[in-house]
Amino acid sequence: MSIDNNKVLSLLRKVKDPKSGQDIIAARLVEDFVVQGENINFTINVTGQDPSVKSQLNFACIEAIQSEYPNANVNIHVKGDPTAGRSGVLPQVKNIIAVASGKGGVGKSTVAVNLAISLAKTGAKVGLIDADLYGPSIPTMMGLKGQRPKIEMLYGKHKIIPLEAHGIQVMSVGFIVEPEQAIVLRGPRLGGIIKQFINDCLWPDLDYMVIDLPPGTGDIQLTLVQTVPVTGAVIVTTPQEVAVVDAVKAMNMFLLDNVNVPILGVVENMAWFTPEELPDNKYFIFGKGGGQKLAELSNSTLLGQLPLVQGVREGGDSGKPISVQDGHIMQSNFLNLAENVIKQVEVRNETLNPTEVVKLDR
Repeated sequence: MSIDNNKVLSLLRKVKDPKSGQDIIAARLVEDFVVQGENINFTINVTGQDPSVKSQLNFACIEAIQSEYPNANVNIHVKGDPTAGRSGVLPQVKNIIAVASGKGGVGKSTVAVNLAISLAKTGAKVGLIDADLYGPSIPTMMGLKGQRPKIEMLYGKHKIIPLEAHGIQVMSVGFIVEPEQAIVLRGPRLGGIIKQFINDCLWPDLDYMVIDLPPGTGDIQLTLVQTVPVTGAVIVTTPQEVAVVDAVKAMNMFLLDNVNVPILGVVENMAWFTPEELPDNKYFIFGKGGGQKLAELSNSTLLGQLPLVQGVREGGDSGKPISVQDGHIMQSNFLNLAENVIKQVEVRNETLNPTEVVKLDR
């Protein structure tokens, strides 16, 4: 029986990538594929996997092919450094964007949610991690409250399948605990959850992963930069001096020499109040200039000024973020923000070396 190249590739699509859960062809793990007579030769690139997973993947490929071609000689070279950095952690994610603030109440989660949705509206593939473990508001804002992610067994390990809403993949501790349950955790447990969201979730190919951090500069922020190479940070503040002072601290954490995560820019939220019935009126309730000041201090740019509009709050509470409400003025504001973030990510990637996972002595 002659061996059909396309049939073999179809059989290999039954084998799953241990990181993303995609088939290994779609995940682009198969290289140097050659069929010669009854010999089938190819390489699987599984950087960052432990030897046991590599072995199981090898046998899964052989089993899939020999189910159709029992006499085939299948020769697989499995390559990849299990200790590799960037390519071993979320290799299917092109850019990781941290959304941070110095204090609570500045609308950071609202910005993160609407930024993620707006990035998806540009045609990008986007994921969203709710890393604000003490106050996980993203399930409510994304209309996913009360839903639970599915668990899949893959190569002997339990993997979490992120939920999907408004065109993006979403993971939050709010999907695991009851809404009224108090989350009482200390550093190691907090870090463990963040690592699980990153390493034990089946994230598909993504152009951007947006990570909504809690306010401040605590354990979760440190765990994040020690676990994944963050492309850059977006700092959210309001115009008032109190918010800016705290935001400077959050900004400076990313700029520490041993962290070295670039600041993509600043979002000034609640820049002014505009009644929806009077869209040309601006009332500067929280003062002026805070966002621009913070952008100058971080040597970055002011990505956008977002007015305080009642519909934004209503959209978040109802699970229908303003970015999915066609025709609303704030939809275009968030889309402009997303386009500015894309530009800054492109500039960052063209002018700076890739961020490395941080090694900190704690």
